[in-house]
Amino acid sequence: MARKVDFEMDAARERNRDVPYEVETGGEGSKSSGPSIGRSPRARRLAAAAAIALLVAAAVLWRHYAGWESTDDAQIDGHINPISPRVGGHVMSVKVENNQYVQAGAVLVELDPKDYQVALDRAQAEYANARATAEAARVGVPISSVSTSSQVTTAQAEVENARASLAAAEKQYQAAQAKIEEAEANNAKAQSDLNRYKQLVGKEEISEQQYDQAVAAAKAGAASLLAAEAQAQAAAQQVSEARGKLAQAEAQLRSARTAPQQVSATRSRASAAEAGVQMAKAVIEQAQLNLQYSTITAPVSGLVGKKTVEVGQNVQPGQELMAIVPLDDIWVTANFKETQLRNMRPGQRVKIYVDAYGREYSGHVESIAGASGAQFSLLPPENATGNYVKVVQRVPVKIRFEKGQDPEHMLRLGMSVVPRVKIN
Repeated sequence: MARKVDFEMDAARERNRDVPYEVETGGEGSKSSGPSIGRSPRARRLAAAAAIALLVAAAVLWRHYAGWESTDDAQIDGHINPISPRVGGHVMSVKVENNQYVQAGAVLVELDPKDYQVALDRAQAEYANARATAEAARVGVPISSVSTSSQVTTAQAEVENARASLAAAEKQYQAAQAKIEEAEANNAKAQSDLNRYKQLVGKEEISEQQYDQAVAAAKAGAASLLAAEAQAQAAAQQVSEARGKLAQAEAQLRSARTAPQQVSATRSRASAAEAGVQMAKAVIEQAQLNLQYSTITAPVSGLVGKKTVEVGQNVQPGQELMAIVPLDDIWVTANFKETQLRNMRPGQRVKIYVDAYGREYSGHVESIAGASGAQFSLLPPENATGNYVKVVQRVPVKIRFEKGQDPEHMLRLGMSVVPRVKIN
C-alpha cells in the first residue's frame, strides 16, 4: 500500500513538470497564474508602471497642495465714507434712503440756506465799502506826494524871504539909529545955539530975528530927534516881526521836510485799505462756501447706509448723518498665522472663495501689515510678565481683487471668504 502511494506521488510530480501549476486564491474559477517563464516580466513592468504613476500623482498632489497657504480668518474690507455737514443748520430735505446707490455729487441732504444767504449779502456790501475806501486812499498817495513836495519848496522860499526881510529890517534899524545920532547932534547944536543966542539977545548983540531962528532951529532939532527915535522904534519893531516871520518860516520848512514820513503814512493807510479789501473778499468767499455747504452731496459713488438724519432735525458741523460704502474699491483682509508668511510676498496670485455665493474670485497679494493684529488692538499684549505663554500670532494680509470680476457689485464688506495664496 505504501509503495502504491509513493508511485502515485512520483507520477504526479512528473505530470507537474510539464504542466504549469495553478494556485487557487479564492473560490472556484478565481485563479492567478504563478511565476511562469512567459508572464512574469510583463507583470513586473505593469506593477512598476503603476507604482511610478502613483508616485508621480502623489508628488503632483503634494506639490499642488503644499504650494498654497489658506485661512478662513478673512473677510471683505473696504472704505466706509462718513457723511457729515460742514455747517450747522435746519434740515429741509433728505434725498436718499438706506441701501440706495448714489453717484458721486448727488444731493443727499439740504439745509436751510437763508442764514447763509444773508451773511453773503452782508459780506458783499462790506466788500464794496472796503473797495471804495481803498480807492480813495490809493488816489490820496500821489496827491500827498505832490502836495508835500510843493510845501517844501514854498517853505524854503518863505524862509529865504523872511531872512531877507530880517536883514532889511536890521539895516533900517541901523539907519534909524544913525539918524538918532545925527538928530541928537543937531539937537544938541541947536540947543547950544539957542542958549547962546538967548544971552546975546538980552544984551541986544543980536537981532530978535536971529534969536527966533535959533529958537526954531532948536525946536526943529528936538522934533527931528523925536522923529528919529520913533523911526528907530519902528525899525526895531520890524526887526522883531522879521525875526518872528523867519522863525515861522523855518518851522514850516521843518514841517514840510517831514513830507516823506507823511507820504509813507499815507501809503500805509492805502495798504491797510487794500488789506481790508482782501479781508472783505475772503469773508465773501467764506460766506459763499457756507452757502454751498448747506447742500450736502455724496463725495463718492456707493451704497448709503447707517442713515440717522431726518427732516426737521437741527444738525451741527461734524455730526455723522449717514455713510456711503463705495463697492468699486474693495479688498480682502486675511489674518494668516505668522508661520504661513515664510514664503508669502506681494504680487502672488490668490484664489478667493466667497462663502455667500459659493464661487471663487481671483486676486493677488497687495501688501502685508507692518504688525500683528494684536499690536493694533485696543489693549496690546504685555509679554514682559512671568506668566508668558507663546501664542502663534496672526498678521493681516491685504489681498486685492482682480478688476472686472464683480460688475454687478455683489460683494459686500464684511463677507466671510477663504483665500488661498499661491506661494510657490
